Amino acid sequence: MAKESMKARELKRARLVAKYVDKRVRLKKEGNYDSLQALPKNASPVRLHNRCRITGRSKGYIRQFGISRIQLREMASMGLVPGVRKASW
Repeated sequence: MAKESMKARELKRARLVAKYVDKRVRLKKEGNYDSLQALPKNASPVRLHNRCRITGRSKGYIRQFGISRIQLREMASMGLVPGVRKASW
């Protein structure tokens, strides 16, 4: 499990990105890069990091499901992920 502070930090970044998205697009279109640099660092979407919705783990994230590989494996073995089952051949 990720620390609660890390999860909160990512949520804070996501809110900041959403807040400044229109302003960033407008400034980029105008070519006003000085004002763009004056925006907060965390307002850049590049600084967002995908995290598992269940545990907050940042590594091994699978976009299609929004969870980490470990949680996907556990949930799939319990039959909680529709359309996914363990391969056997």
